[in-house]
Amino acid sequence: MVEISTSLLNANDENIIKTIYDLEVAKTDYFHIDVMDGKFVKNNTSERMRRYTESIKSVSNIPLDVHLMVNNVEEYVKDYIDMGGNCITFHIEACKSEMEVLKQISYIKQNNCKVGIAINPKTAIEKVYEYLPYIHKVLIMTVEPGNGGQELLTETLNKIAELNKFIYENGYEVDIQVDGGINEKNAKQVIEAGTNIIVAGSYIINSEDFGKAIKNVKNN
Repeated sequence: MVEISTSLLNANDENIIKTIYDLEVAKTDYFHIDVMDGKFVKNNTSERMRRYTESIKSVSNIPLDVHLMVNNVEEYVKDYIDMGGNCITFHIEACKSEMEVLKQISYIKQNNCKVGIAINPKTAIEKVYEYLPYIHKVLIMTVEPGNGGQELLTETLNKIAELNKFIYENGYEVDIQVDGGINEKNAKQVIEAGTNIIVAGSYIINSEDFGKAIKNVKNN
C-alpha cells in the first residue's frame, strides 16, 4: 500500500493551521518537513519549518516526516528529535565519512526515532547499500533538492528499481520514498519502480481538493 507524505514547503504561512487540518481530513499519512539551511541548498526554510512543526504538534497526531537538507546534520537532528519528529532523514552527501553516517543513524535510533538516508539525483544508489541493515528508509530525490514545483527527472526511475531489487534480494525491510515532481501523471511510474512512500507537495497544496489529489496519487 502506497503512503503519502505531504510536503508543506509551498504552504501559506497565514493559513498553515487550516492547511494542516484540511490535510488531516484528506488522510495524508505524514507531514513532510523540508528543512533547508541555505548552505546545503540555496534556500533557507529553517525558521518556517520550525513554526510549521510546532503548529502540527499543537493540533495533529499525524507523524512528522523530517527531511534535513543541511550541512550540520547533528545540530538539526537534535532539534527535531526534541520537537517530536517521527522519522528523520538526512543526506548522505552532507556527511564527510562512513563513520559520520553511522553516528547519525545510531543517535537517531537511540532516541526512539526512525531514520532515513536521502540521496541526490546524481549520487549513485550503491552509496546507500552498506547502511540498509541499520535504517528504516531511503529517500531518493527525483529532482535537485532546494525548490518545490520541479519536474521529475525520469532517469531517477532506474535508481528506484535498482534499490528495490537490491532490498528484495537481500531481505531487508526498508521503505523506498521518492521526493520531487510527483503528481497523478507520473505516480504510476514511481510506484511500479518500487516506491512505497511518495512525497507530494505543490501538486497537493495547490489543488482545490486535497483529498482528491491524494487519492489521485495513491490510486495509480
